Amino acid sequence: MPNRLASSTSPYLQQHQDNPVDWQEWGPAAFEEARRRDVPVLLSVGYAACHWCHVMAHESFEDADVAAYLNQHFVAVKVDREERPDVDAVYMAATQALTGHGGWPMTAFLTADGEPFYAGTYFPPEPRHGMPSFRQLLEAVSGTWETERSRVLDAASRITSSLAERAAVAGGAAPLDARLMPTVLAAAVTTIGRQYDAARGGFGRAPKFPPSMVLEALLRHHARTGSEEALAMAEGTLRAMAGGGMYDQLAGGFARYSVDADWVVPHFEKMLYDNGLLLRVYAHWWRATGAPVAERVVRDTAGFLLRDMRSREGAFISALDADTDGVEGLTYAWTPEQLVEVLGEDDGAWAAQLLDVTESGTFEHGTSVLQLRAEPDDPQRWGDVRRRLLAARDQRPQPGRDDKVVAAWNGLAIAALAEAGAILDEPQWISAAVQAASRPIAAMSTRAIGITSRPRGDGVVSGSRPASVASRRARRPPSEGRT
Repeated sequence: MPNRLASSTSPYLQQHQDNPVDWQEWGPAAFEEARRRDVPVLLSVGYAACHWCHVMAHESFEDADVAAYLNQHFVAVKVDREERPDVDAVYMAATQALTGHGGWPMTAFLTADGEPFYAGTYFPPEPRHGMPSFRQLLEAVSGTWETERSRVLDAASRITSSLAERAAVAGGAAPLDARLMPTVLAAAVTTIGRQYDAARGGFGRAPKFPPSMVLEALLRHHARTGSEEALAMAEGTLRAMAGGGMYDQLAGGFARYSVDADWVVPHFEKMLYDNGLLLRVYAHWWRATGAPVAERVVRDTAGFLLRDMRSREGAFISALDADTDGVEGLTYAWTPEQLVEVLGEDDGAWAAQLLDVTESGTFEHGTSVLQLRAEPDDPQRWGDVRRRLLAARDQRPQPGRDDKVVAAWNGLAIAALAEAGAILDEPQWISAAVQAASRPIAAMSTRAIGITSRPRGDGVVSGSRPASVASRRARRPPSEGRT
């Protein structure tokens, strides 16, 4: 029987409606039940396109024994971080404070007053890589709640007070004296430079997320001061991301992040906010340098947004799933034999060399993620090969779509399309941005005057339900489940 999430409009919550866990949505009723039953609240936060959320769902939330224990000893609450960013922000801050990192799925244990006393991200079904199993964690938390309640409540009080103090300090910070700004910004570039990976692009070690705002800051610093160091870091990172597997070499658009330091293997979900931010920074790079690769990425990413990320009303949807039919990367990975099957012997061998598709594979099970580390020696041939490969890929099973329209994320995409359209003289992008802006504005205006009906599938709330998670792959999550 479906649980209490069956009536939710969130695609992520709908994914969990058939779990044996007695999930309920965030709200007063959940905390009233926890107080009445004298049990903690288990808060699980994720989003529809999140691979490791799918993995933990299959491993733990679909397990009848785990669910029975969870239902007996906790009140289970599911939150879509895209639907409730306010809830996510509070408990993500607690998770980061307690563990030193964050990500989704986020797992937090709360008192009936909503105070967190323990938190983490992904937990496996059995002990692994120094982490307890999820069942062990549940038993430890429940046991401590029953036998050492004062210790739990004291921890919750200290964590809550610490978070409140941090918020107060951040909110009360004095504005920076404008006269000091050039010095501060120059020092920031120097600090960023210490983390720069000159060999591979990007900053720090794996996993590598696209550092959109850092790149914007570096390009602005170069424009303001002429700093070649700032431009070199920005260009090195932008070229590396565009050439690696995190960028979709056939359809355009960027995946969420790279699990390795070389930008080869992505987590395959494509998020609207990433692509809005990256479209804008690549347009700014082209404006600054005229680099052909920058223009190519701008045009392809704009095309991806307009082709694959629009609702039928013209606004932009939230995400494409990491997985297809329960398998990560199924839509996107290739073998040399598959290239030959689509392209023939000559073009297949040429494409395999160009795109670094090898017999041993760069991904899993002998498959490879397409890369384009150098510009093709025959652009016309590459254009033909690319069109044929994309047409063949379009015949494969496709990842699920999270068709929520998030106003803030639409704002990023709208601004990027409008600015890129102005920079590259593409008025149709500007028109698409205007059309996209009209949809959230109309929806919010309707709600503001008291019309509150929310039919499903209108591009504002959920339409299709993403694919099953029955065969999710279980390997070590990069950086403890960040996604």
